[in-house]
Amino acid sequence: MSKTKVAVYYFPNYHVDERNEKVHGKGWTEWELMKHATPRFPGHDQPKVPLWGYEDEADPAVMRRKIDAAADHGIDAFVFDWYWYDGPFLERALNEGFLKSGSDRLEFALMWANHDWTNFHPGGRVRPYPVDFYWTTTAGSVGYVWDYLIEHYFTHPGYMRVKGMPYFSIYSTNAFIIQMGGVEKCREVLDLLQRKARAAGLPGVYLNGMWWDNMDQSPASICPQRDWVEKIGFHCYTSYNIPLYRIPQDHFPVADYEEAYRIYYTLRDRAISDLPAVYYPVITMGWDSSPRTVQSEVFEKGGYPYLAVMEPTPEKFGAKVAEAVKVMEDWPEEDRLLFINAWNEWTEGSYLEPDTRHGFAFLEALAKALQN
Repeated sequence: MSKTKVAVYYFPNYHVDERNEKVHGKGWTEWELMKHATPRFPGHDQPKVPLWGYEDEADPAVMRRKIDAAADHGIDAFVFDWYWYDGPFLERALNEGFLKSGSDRLEFALMWANHDWTNFHPGGRVRPYPVDFYWTTTAGSVGYVWDYLIEHYFTHPGYMRVKGMPYFSIYSTNAFIIQMGGVEKCREVLDLLQRKARAAGLPGVYLNGMWWDNMDQSPASICPQRDWVEKIGFHCYTSYNIPLYRIPQDHFPVADYEEAYRIYYTLRDRAISDLPAVYYPVITMGWDSSPRTVQSEVFEKGGYPYLAVMEPTPEKFGAKVAEAVKVMEDWPEEDRLLFINAWNEWTEGSYLEPDTRHGFAFLEALAKALQN
């Protein structure tokens, strides 16, 4: 049987960044939210405490331990959430931690998190939340972003390739299409990326459209998602997580793990059968965005981050991984790519990194599911 490649999303907000310091104060990282998390209802598993402590991910030795743990349990790559607000943001985890770790056991790739940076760190019941940094890239300025990505990352020998090309994902695909000026202008923008990549000696860039809408039924889809491939130039689709916003909140504050996956499987199977290019499945380890809420306010059903908590077990998580691998078992090996959310989304309750309650149990469940 051909091997399934496993790529895990990595959220790099656990190191000091000067932009964050201007908003939250000196030395702030998202660990501060975890340190102050509390149980929001009877039986709620908070605070979740990292087994290794509240480490600095920009430290190469710290990152090397993460890499080793991931590689030891069947993970092939970290896909870093990557931000650009008129310049890079939250890059030290990658540049100073991962790339200077001295390890070649994992590949890395980028997902452009092309959204405004909203301040729910923490967020209360009163909305709207302030926006700290706006995503302002346009068709006129994106060429500089392409140059930066090619020079610093796509040409790196450790960058993850799919079908020979560096893999690059865009998180909010519809927002990208809109901001670039529509379908035709977006095609020009991505053609520019391909020309620049080939001029740098690359065979091109393997472009992924992040699919989080309900295909063409969602009002967020400004064009048929078939156009992403046929008219714009994306090569594939995947998701950042299962559609957690669609989980019924009837049993708030707890969401049913199996029901959440039944909803996702309906959408996933449609994507696999109907989209004109490969759709890579995703597994969401769990969900608990309560650390991003104001802890002194009532935890009631509402918009993000006041969402129902989806608590996993290692056994349930492992079963979902095994099922996803089975879905792809007859696919060509070059298409057998599984995404997992996430290595360290601590403030959203979706992390494989070991904690003081479960230790390495989720990583061990992952390894077992992949081996079987």
